[in-house]
Amino acid sequence: MRNKIYIVFLVLSFSSCTFFFKETDDRLKVARVNDTYLYYDDIKDLVSENTSKEDSILLVQNYINRWATQQLFVDGAMLNLSESQQASFNKLVNQYKNDLYTKAYIEALVKRSIDTTVTDEESKMYYQANEEVFKLNEDLIKFRYVHVDENIIDFNKIEQKFKRFNKSDKKELDSISVQFKSYSLNDSIWIKVSQVINKISIITPGNKNELLKKSNFVQLKDSLGVYLMQINDVLLRGDTAPLEYVKPTIDQIVINQRKLELIKQLEKDITQDAIKNKQFEIYN
Repeated sequence: MRNKIYIVFLVLSFSSCTFFFKETDDRLKVARVNDTYLYYDDIKDLVSENTSKEDSILLVQNYINRWATQQLFVDGAMLNLSESQQASFNKLVNQYKNDLYTKAYIEALVKRSIDTTVTDEESKMYYQANEEVFKLNEDLIKFRYVHVDENIIDFNKIEQKFKRFNKSDKKELDSISVQFKSYSLNDSIWIKVSQVINKISIITPGNKNELLKKSNFVQLKDSLGVYLMQINDVLLRGDTAPLEYVKPTIDQIVINQRKLELIKQLEKDITQDAIKNKQFEIYN
């Protein structure tokens, strides 16, 4: 409310008995360029409640000046562009308006009707039918790691449990993970090797290939501590991506296909209904 008062104050300060124009339109006029008016309703929401009086005035002044400049160019175009050019632009404007309304309405109808649940069986069927498409463009691994201080208590036991990694070992490593500098014990998901390299600074071009050896245990040391890494599985660039890795992509593809089919059906239905209800006729 305070800033709206500032805007009114600013408008009044500009008026000097000529800034407002009394005509049949009861809306409060702020500025005029030829026969086009800028109204208070157009600028009342320009500033937020937290904006200072000085900033509010500056924002409104700049807006009015930009509006006037643009309107002057528009008026100049209307005087200097040919009628055919103006007609072409008007067609584009009308088409853009129609496209916006159509797109918004279709999206609302689709959102209301679309089934976004993709079953595992549907994903599998699509994957099997298009398996050749899903080729990896980078290396993937399944691995786990822990980064610990070299002098951590019971280092040998931690290493033993990390290598063996049965159910009990995993539970115990989880329970003492607060002692680790960093770690990831979820070795059942595919991860990009590039992400591992970004996460673990000790991985270099010289030792990167150690990550690409299946069932390989790697121990690396730097000034910050010791890294224990176990690589469970490897897929190389060019290999077929596993279903679990590409499932989110497949799900989205399936949903998009449903959307396209639904849109086609909506277009068909709305036309048929219009013909049936005599809203749409073609004259011979």
